[in-house]
Amino acid sequence: MRIVVLVKEVPDTYGDRKLDLETGLADRGASEAVLDEIGERALEVALSHADAHAGTEVVLLSMSPESAVTSLRKGLAMGAASAVQVVDERLAGADLGLTAEVLAAAVARAGFDLVITGNQSTDGSGGILPAMIAERLRVAQLTALVSVDLTDDAVRGQRRTESGIATVSASLPAVISITEALPDARFPNFKGIMAAKKKPFETISLGDLGIDPERADAPRSIMTAIAERPAREAGTKITDEGDAGEQLAAFLVQNQLV
Repeated sequence: MRIVVLVKEVPDTYGDRKLDLETGLADRGASEAVLDEIGERALEVALSHADAHAGTEVVLLSMSPESAVTSLRKGLAMGAASAVQVVDERLAGADLGLTAEVLAAAVARAGFDLVITGNQSTDGSGGILPAMIAERLRVAQLTALVSVDLTDDAVRGQRRTESGIATVSASLPAVISITEALPDARFPNFKGIMAAKKKPFETISLGDLGIDPERADAPRSIMTAIAERPAREAGTKITDEGDAGEQLAAFLVQNQLV
């Protein structure tokens, strides 16, 4: 079985996260770049299955700047067998439509039985990319899973809903996305770090995927405005002089909170 895990390098959530007010893109130099935690959890799902099932190959796939190679090497050190990185300067600032097209083409090129992703990245938080990729690959999708059970020809999992827990399943090939309910990822050990240096690592471009660079440059969406987040204002302080309840109720009504 071949499992392709989609991972992404993102600005560290513990650091400063800013937008470039000229381009509207994330200022990725404002904080340290790290492998997105939800992607690490997706990788852990794949590696746990590989640990228990000989013959399972785990492939990392990322569309990212060339500088993200360090994050991908971390995934290899954790246990992935190989990595594929799509690098093309024309993909800077790609929207969800273009990203889905490129990743689906890269997945198809690599070959897969199962694609595992996080439900949403911590920088873009779109949450729709797994479904878009499944649509382009024309395979079933199971999204926002809180548990995963994988066999040789099918995948099954649970999803939380407003009314409880739904159990969903699909035959392979398929695309699934997981939530933070899945276990934390393992840490790379020294043996894994040394082995990662010798594992296959392929860098490809739009041309390798058969995607016309001119078409990739065409806008799929248009940003109409961008503004810096306003400074946080001081909160409202209520001094209880016997009418605190009335003041609190008035505040909630004024702010349409009740």
